Order: sequence, then C-alpha cells, then structure tokens
Amino acid sequence: MLRRAVELFNRQGYDATSMGDLARELGLSKSAIYHHVDSKEQLLSAALDEALDELTAAVEQAVDPASTDPASTRLEDVVHRSVRILVTHRPAVTLLLRVRGNSEVELAALRRRRKLDEDLAGLVAEAAEEGAVRSDIAPELTSRLLFGLVNSLVEWYRPDGPVDVDTLARSIAVLAFDGLRVPPAG
Repeated sequence: MLRRAVELFNRQGYDATSMGDLARELGLSKSAIYHHVDSKEQLLSAALDEALDELTAAVEQAVDPASTDPASTRLEDVVHRSVRILVTHRPAVTLLLRVRGNSEVELAALRRRRKLDEDLAGLVAEAAEEGAVRSDIAPELTSRLLFGLVNSLVEWYRPDGPVDVDTLARSIAVLAFDGLRVPPAG
C-alpha cells in the first residue's frame, strides 16, 4: 500500500491526492485503507521516514567522533552510500525532495534534511582542516552541492539503464572530489 501511495503522490502531488484516489488506485474501498492506516499523512510520514532513515544513519556514522578514519574518507564514503540509498529508495526520496513544509510531517522532514546538511558541512570542515579538500569553499555550500548532485539522480537515473549503481557512485565521487581536492602547490 505504501509503495502505491508514494507512486500516486509522486504522480499527482501529495496535496492533490485524496484517499479516494488511493482507494481507486489500489482497487479497495476507503474503509479498507483506513483499516491499515489512520490518514494520508501517516502514509506520507512513513514514506519520508523510508527516505530519511538510512541516509540519517549513513551521515551519523560518517560524523561519529569515535571514528578513526580521516574525515575525507568518511565524506567520500557517505557520498557513495547516499547514491546507493537514493537508488534503492528512489520513489520515497523523490517524494522527500518535493515536500515544501505544508504540514507538520513535511516540516519535520525538512528539519531532518537541514540536520543532515549541517552534519555533512561539519564533516566537510573537518576534511578541509585535514587539508584533504578545499577550504576556500564554505563547508555549508559544499554540503548542499554534494547533496544536490546526489539528489539530481531522481530526475534522470534509471536502475535498468546502462550504468549500474556502483559505477554511478564512483563516478559522482570522482567528479565531486577531484573538484574539491586541494590543488597542488605551484
């Protein structure tokens, strides 16, 4: 039910989708849907959690102060993991990227996204302090650009296309980090 709801929300827009629309899509009565969920907002919340939970875990692991890996290694790893998470949960991530804060559920998702940006910016700052990435670009800007690069995949990447997810993740990391590395002195 959740998968079909996400597909419908992405196709029609969350606000424009009614429980009646979902019932027709599923071939069920509205009362049958309400037997499983309390509201359309509950479906939205579950979908947004699907999109955010693994990404939150990946970023939290990357910024863990107990980690002994260099910040630059953890930064590249979180970009790789973000690509895989997006591809695995593409419909839910697409929905997440479309929320605008029109409800408490959407506002909560936007707060979670901002926290991820802040955490990633902190990791970028650590990598810059190590001398591994450029320090002349604000860490907050780098964080937004890295997430923007990964998030753009929802618009064009097709898992059944010619590029597999591992090649995609490596390619994004190479393009992003070759541009972020500190240029050689000279």
